[in-house]
Formats: sequence, structure tokens, C-alpha cells
Amino acid sequence: MERIKIAQIGVCHEHAPGKIISLRRLPEIYEIVGYVDDHDFSKSPRFTDETPSYYEGLRRLTLDEALHYPGLEAVTVEVPNNELVPMALRCMERNLAMHMDKPAGEDLELYKKLLDGCRERKLPFQMGFMFRNNPAMLLCRRAVREGWLGDVFEIQASMSHNYGGDAYQEYIGRFPGGIMYNLGCHFVDFVVSVLGRPEKITPFLKSAPGYPDRIRNNCVAILEYPHATATLRACSQEVNGSPRRRLRVCGTRGSVELCPLEHFDGKPLEMLLTLKEANAEYPAGPSVVNCGIVADRYEDQLRELAKIIRGEMANPYTYEHDYLVHEVTLAASGYRKWR
Repeated sequence: MERIKIAQIGVCHEHAPGKIISLRRLPEIYEIVGYVDDHDFSKSPRFTDETPSYYEGLRRLTLDEALHYPGLEAVTVEVPNNELVPMALRCMERNLAMHMDKPAGEDLELYKKLLDGCRERKLPFQMGFMFRNNPAMLLCRRAVREGWLGDVFEIQASMSHNYGGDAYQEYIGRFPGGIMYNLGCHFVDFVVSVLGRPEKITPFLKSAPGYPDRIRNNCVAILEYPHATATLRACSQEVNGSPRRRLRVCGTRGSVELCPLEHFDGKPLEMLLTLKEANAEYPAGPSVVNCGIVADRYEDQLRELAKIIRGEMANPYTYEHDYLVHEVTLAASGYRKWR
């Protein structure tokens, strides 16, 4: 089967190195025609400020060369957060399928223009939320949707960490929505996928001890549903925070607990599933579920993108879902009142 010609637009997003690493692990699927180094034209807040060895051996393209590359079918959009949607709009105008990183900017209407344009052109569009193909999170979604947990009444999630030092705090301080805007969106995607549209959203955008109020690096958002609440937390000052990121989902017939959310040390990802009653796959009581070894966060997601491009599967996330996720993210980050 002929490989899909793809280019990476941008190296300045926090996740840009991860995407090019994943693409390079899929040479049977993708032909990477090159990458665009956006240091010269990216002006909005960014944290990753280097062009490391991940791009060695790949052709460096100008933006114009990339967008007009003969036979180009797809792009990964990896410019800084607030430039993602304007860049994706340029890719849309070239009728390119795309994987766009998160979050989808501070302008909801501009994002709607992008999604509407992709829908009208029938362009594959994939948001780069990093847990979408996490096997434990997929099993958790299945447990909710198939009723294993009964009626869900509580979700607790944490996206905290302590990497990046003072540079990261200054970076987060340049977003009015702080770390909830930058990282909370990953869990908003999960919550909306299982519970839908919330009735009420209340953000608490705080600074950690020792930081000025403008650096909102200690945030909580509460999403309210008729009989459930989802509490999302993110702080950039939790000691050993990254491996302590966690998810807990509780229902009337069972619960799921996942901590850590991911790790790449060759050990299997494990989830605690506790059921009031046995089902066809798991017994009553607690079960430690082995979800397999995950070597790469994005590889399965990019395999999925290829299948969508080739018409082998429908996108499991609709344009409407992606819009709702960002609408909720902006409310949870204090950018807009929830309606």
C-alpha cells in the first residue's frame, strides 16, 4: 500500500518532539516529506524552544514549501498553543488532513470556523489529546458505556507535575487560563466523552505558594451534571507529580482507578477495576487489569489517522464532540461563562 505523504508544521509545541518520534516509528504507513521549523515566525507563548536531534535526517522546509509540497496528504500541526488554529486553517485551505495539537486556542469562534471548514470539505481532523488511545482509558470508557459501573456519580482526575522549573511557571503565566487551559483539556476530552455536556462549570484558578496571582499554576475545575460531578485538578508544583497523575471514576455498581496514567519503562499499564457484581469478563470485587505495555503515546493515534484518511474507519470523535470539548475547556479555564 502506498505510504501517506505527511509533513510536520512546527517544532515549538510541547508535544512536537513526541509526534515526530511517533511518525518515524511508522515508516510503513507514513512518508515524512519534511518539517517546518517555526522559530522564525511563531510569536505566541511557548515552552519548548529548541530544535533537537529528533529531526536529524529529515528535510527542513519553509512553510510555503510544505503547504505546496507535491502529493502532500496530511500534516501534524505542532506550532505553539495559540497559533494552532490559524495554522490549521491554512492547512485546511490546502485540503490537507491533519492532526492538530491541543488546546484549540483562546478564540472559540475561530476554532468553530476550522471545524466547520473541515466538515464541509470532508477533511479528516484529529485533535492531539494524549489519552485518546491510552488502553486503560479506553477500557474505562467502555466500562462506563456498557454499564459495568452503573450510574456514574463522580470523576476525579489530576494532571499535575513538577517539571520545567521557573521557565514553565513563566510560560503558564502567559495564559489567562493557566495550567487548566494547557493541560486540563486532556481530561475534559475524557469527561465529555463519557458524560456529555455539563450543566455547570466552576473554575478555581489559583497560584501555587510563592508565585504571583498572574501565574495560575494551581487550578481546579468542577463540572456538574444532574447526578454527578467531575473534579479536574492540575498543578505544576506537585513533587514527583507526573507519575502520580491519576483518574478515578465511581458509579453505583463499581469504580475504576488508574495511577499512573501512563509510563514508558517497559512495565504494563495496570488499572484497578472494582465491581459490585460480576460481568462476562471480570469477577465481582477488585481486579487488577493488565492493559499491556505502551511504548509510545501517539503511535496508535497516528495509525488511526491513517485509517481515517484511507477510508478504512470513521473518525471516532465527531466535529461536534471536538467543539464541545473546547467550549468546556475555555469555561473550565475561566475564559467564558458557561451557558
